[in-house]
Amino acid sequence: MHLFLLQKNAEVSCTKKRHIVPLEIPRSNLYKLPENKAHLVHQEQQANTDKINYQLQPFKILTSFSVISLFSHCIFIDSAIVNGVYWSEALNKVFVDNFERDPSLIWQYFGSAKGFFRQYPGIKWKPDDHGVIAFDCRNRKWYIQAATSPKDVVILVDVSGSMKGLRLTIARQTVSSILDTLGDDDFFNIIAYNEELHYVEPCLNGTLVQADVTNKDHFREHLDKLFAQGIGMLDMALTEAFNLLGDFNKTGRGSECSQAIMLVTDGAVDTYDTIFEKYNWPERKVRIFPYLIGRESAFADNLKWMACANKGYFTQISTLADVQENVMEYLHVLSRPKVIDREHDTVWTEAYIDSTSDDGQGPVLMTTVAMPVFSTKNETRNRGILLGVVGTDVPVSELLKTIPKYKLGIHGYAFAITNNGYILTHPDLRPLYGDGKKRRKPNYSSVDLSEVEWEDKDDTLRNAMVNRKTGTFSMEVTKSVDKGKRVLVLHNDYYYTDIKGTPFSLGVALSRGHGKYFFRGNVTVEEGLHDLEHPDVALADEWTYCNTDEHPKHRYLSQIEAIKMYLSGQEPRLHCDKELIQEVLFDAVVTAPLEAYWTSLVLNKSENSDKGVEIAYLGTRTGLSRINLFVVPDELTNLDFLTAEDKEGVFNADHFPLWYKRAAEQVPGTFIYSLPFNSGSENMSVVLASTAIQLLDERKSPIAAAVGIQMKLEFFQRKFWTASRQCAALDGKCSISCDDEHINCYLIDNNGFILVAEDYTLVRHTSTHLVFDAVAQSALALSLSKCWLSMYLLLSCHQTCCHSDSGSSEACPLAVIALLFPCMSFFCTRLCVHIFLVEFNLYSWWNSDLTAKAQRAGPHMQVPCDTEYPAFVSERTIKENMGNIDCDGCIKSFVIQQIPSSNLFMVVVDNKCDCSQFGPITMDPFEIMYILHLFLERLKMQKDRRRPDTCHPFHPEENSMECGGAGSLTTSLSATLLLALMALFLR
Repeated sequence: MHLFLLQKNAEVSCTKKRHIVPLEIPRSNLYKLPENKAHLVHQEQQANTDKINYQLQPFKILTSFSVISLFSHCIFIDSAIVNGVYWSEALNKVFVDNFERDPSLIWQYFGSAKGFFRQYPGIKWKPDDHGVIAFDCRNRKWYIQAATSPKDVVILVDVSGSMKGLRLTIARQTVSSILDTLGDDDFFNIIAYNEELHYVEPCLNGTLVQADVTNKDHFREHLDKLFAQGIGMLDMALTEAFNLLGDFNKTGRGSECSQAIMLVTDGAVDTYDTIFEKYNWPERKVRIFPYLIGRESAFADNLKWMACANKGYFTQISTLADVQENVMEYLHVLSRPKVIDREHDTVWTEAYIDSTSDDGQGPVLMTTVAMPVFSTKNETRNRGILLGVVGTDVPVSELLKTIPKYKLGIHGYAFAITNNGYILTHPDLRPLYGDGKKRRKPNYSSVDLSEVEWEDKDDTLRNAMVNRKTGTFSMEVTKSVDKGKRVLVLHNDYYYTDIKGTPFSLGVALSRGHGKYFFRGNVTVEEGLHDLEHPDVALADEWTYCNTDEHPKHRYLSQIEAIKMYLSGQEPRLHCDKELIQEVLFDAVVTAPLEAYWTSLVLNKSENSDKGVEIAYLGTRTGLSRINLFVVPDELTNLDFLTAEDKEGVFNADHFPLWYKRAAEQVPGTFIYSLPFNSGSENMSVVLASTAIQLLDERKSPIAAAVGIQMKLEFFQRKFWTASRQCAALDGKCSISCDDEHINCYLIDNNGFILVAEDYTLVRHTSTHLVFDAVAQSALALSLSKCWLSMYLLLSCHQTCCHSDSGSSEACPLAVIALLFPCMSFFCTRLCVHIFLVEFNLYSWWNSDLTAKAQRAGPHMQVPCDTEYPAFVSERTIKENMGNIDCDGCIKSFVIQQIPSSNLFMVVVDNKCDCSQFGPITMDPFEIMYILHLFLERLKMQKDRRRPDTCHPFHPEENSMECGGAGSLTTSLSATLLLALMALFLR
């Protein structure tokens, strides 16, 4: 068990430290004094009467303190922390018992209102480069959401002449810290004042904006533009703040709960009771929180009076180090009504990235569920004493386990959003940059559903889910795959409902033709296990066939081992998906003959004498994979394929492999060819070919599996050039061929990428080189694309920016190169026969007697920005096309023809014209440059949102006289005496 302590001011202290210093003390000599006696510290009674002695108990934990003094052999600790650590030790057993009952629990913790943090399991806290651990549980969203209710806040900042210098610097930091305490359910604005009012963002005057990350960052940028001059007219500022809160509350767009005015100033010459009497009394619905900046205390009484008269809290901030701790005081005041109501409101945070443990799994997406902990003593009820907040982290993947991927079909997925429309989980939410450094993207926790399901222009789906409705919705979507370089055009049906007991709504997307039908087969357990245990068989790592997390005894079992144990009936505590296991056993049996076929190919060396084919692979709808190597592992060209490093190439929790998905969208019996992309500019020098296996030759039939091979690019190209030299003439000679010096030939896929070209560099860099780049003229490129490809502009939010130029449009020409057609037609019918070696008939397996009928299923600086980039996909109805184009008086001709039963096209272009003055078309993303006023409209525009179900703005029994005090402005007598004592020890 580890403990973390953070505290503002010590009742007994030798020196005050405003940062956190880790302190490791062995149990054997913990707090060891010269007399070998436990040190005694004073604990002040709540009634502020006599002081009693409390014996410090030895801790079994790592501790860190913000207020700690270490000299000679003495340690002085705030008595409130000591007392809290002592009584909260009872949580240790609770945390351990919880984990034993549910091992899927990650972190369990208690954050104290006094600042210490108790966590299970414990970790060693790592200081930063300055030796400081800057963690404070009280400014975490889970703590703030659980402790307080949603709020509308107006921040008033004094920018009169007396605020120059350090005071203005402290004021800026105070405002920034206040913004840190606001969350997605809160609304705010910032007004600077002297003789006039200055909205920090002038274009957003007269309104409040949602306190999401984007809005808060925008306002922070404007804080540096504040400068001090003139005279502060606080009465004018207070009047504006009250009017702003009142008018905004009438619109129904805010929190409609707590309201507060934060006053950041170096003084007030009056109490302004006439203003409060007009706008806030007697209800006192708007709380006032003055922050006195600087060491002067002449105006402290006026500011404290404002706080006490309006149910607020007064604090003084003398240095930058005081800012964070003093800002936190207002949270405890806002928590009083909830505590007096004794409401244990459960809150759920938005998604965020964190590490599950030190086991090397890396950062994962998770949410926190938390609730307040408070004193239940009747004698202190009106004080509303918040003890802290207890919480636990829940990986989002655990929520998705209730919707198994195999039930959603190949393209189906589940997603969830918050009451504000922000994504909790979605396959297109990518919170980390893809540079291998696991860096978080800015604002990743406030990505709106409309940014990923952007085809829903009217936010129909989003708004229905925000309002917790249950229903369905349909639309055509474009999904980017293969690292964003390819696009699939799908028609999705959405089903959505709310998740009871949470602010979340859940949606499921099913692509038409997938996920609505499945089939069942029956095999014996003995048959299934026999074939499932073969070395070439693997199951999807992230799929849950059996839940091995529920019991510690099962955590080290593989899924196949767990299935065996479950089927043997020896472990009743092991919970498994019976339906999924039945189907995976069936798939293991019906795909077993493939092993013998692949083995025969390996033994028959004439079939693959030059080792052009390296891997054959199969994947089924149940996450079962079979892999056969035709070369030794060290000779593989692409070592990452079908491994965990190849995220898109394997079965994951939220998607099928890329080669499986692309094959499923082709006409049955069609082979899909592609070059895989790595993270750099070059491809992997291999070609993948795969095809889907359907039960019946119709779209409503479910896809049973996909099978494919990986071959060397050089092998594939050699087969192409050999086939291109063969013609259907009687003498076998071609009147024109790709060897002709006057033409250029290209083999391209349905997304426009080059697989074969005479210039090999175009293929090596095919991640950026489309066939358009090969011909090197944008005019011809656009002609090709308009005759054959459809272009889609894909939006990518929260990326890093790069810029590129795009060419101009041209219409499609109609000229003909008739001479090339006879040769191309003959070549296109032969290519697949020459290349694809895996011809084993897989269809017969699933159509055997074992199968039941289909049934209906239930290095530069990276700047965050939004980008847009083009992607291309061929029109299925266009099998061939031809044309020419005028390139400065020179006519350039081309022919395009599809290769049957594949996604490949042959493109032949004459090279007699030099059109190098035109630029190429690339897929480089370009930044979306928002015009300033449009950007501000985005900030001001508020999409539909749903308020939290509970609200505790005030309570009639609240004791509002605990509102801060001037006592903290002077050094305590005890602190002075201890400073003298320290000096004596240090002599």
